[in-house]
Amino acid sequence: MSTGDDFPSHKYTARCRWSGSTIGGYQAYNRTHSALAPPSTHHLDLSSDVAFRGDPNLLNPEQLVVLAAASCQLLSFLAVAARARINVLDYEDEAIGVMPEGVAPMRITSISLRPTIRVAAGPSAGRVRHLVEVAHRECFVANSLRTDIDVIPEVTIDSATSA
Repeated sequence: MSTGDDFPSHKYTARCRWSGSTIGGYQAYNRTHSALAPPSTHHLDLSSDVAFRGDPNLLNPEQLVVLAAASCQLLSFLAVAARARINVLDYEDEAIGVMPEGVAPMRITSISLRPTIRVAAGPSAGRVRHLVEVAHRECFVANSLRTDIDVIPEVTIDSATSA
């Protein structure tokens, strides 16, 4: 099995920045921080989960992990479907990540991706589901995580739209 050392590598950088004071202890410090992933110039304001005294109006790292898994599955599926010449019209996912407090070390133990996919007439729903599975096997984020990721698609064939 190759470790990738003999191939070109893609590198991803991220910057997080926080300033403030923790002198008041765990209860008192502000969890809001900013993040940037160059070369993008888009800054994100992030916080911890509200359960850990974070700001509920900001994204938290756990949400970003679930979002990354959902986004990667979407992009992988679109690539697989495009190569198979299937006309995907809509793709919407309602992803859920679960992080039970009773598991040590505390971590996201499962992610469920439930994409609703609408394609133009032509392929069977079974063919589309197969391509969802292929996309999951090719998803870079899913392949990077130890967490179980279930993908449960709902497929609609739009007979009013041709391939």
